[in-house]
Amino acid sequence: MTQDEVFADVKAILTESLSVDDDQVTPQARLQADLDAESIDFLDIVFRLERKFGLKIDRNELFPESIFQGDPKFVQDGVVTPGGLAELKEKMPYADLSAFEQNPKFEQIGDLFTVDLIARYVKSKVDAK
Repeated sequence: MTQDEVFADVKAILTESLSVDDDQVTPQARLQADLDAESIDFLDIVFRLERKFGLKIDRNELFPESIFQGDPKFVQDGVVTPGGLAELKEKMPYADLSAFEQNPKFEQIGDLFTVDLIARYVKSKVDAK
């Protein structure tokens, strides 16, 4: 599958799962801030991605809980530590963290999860099959 084909399928899944208009699901759209995804939606999205692409997705692989739980070795005083950034890079090699690294506030970590990030993740999994 090409990246464009994966993106189209991911877009369709997100449109249906989040009950949003097709034109809202752009590559830069953030799942929570722009598409109003909630934690329960992430489970549904993972399930739909698995079914559509024939993948097994560990929820912690796509949405690394070690960082989200505010582990003190990864987050201190509301900022993702160098160790936390290293953890994100290890757990999310498909993510572009360059902008986040400049200002790694924990409250902004959700902004990393864009439609494009999900599509790149799925593409990396499909290619590895």
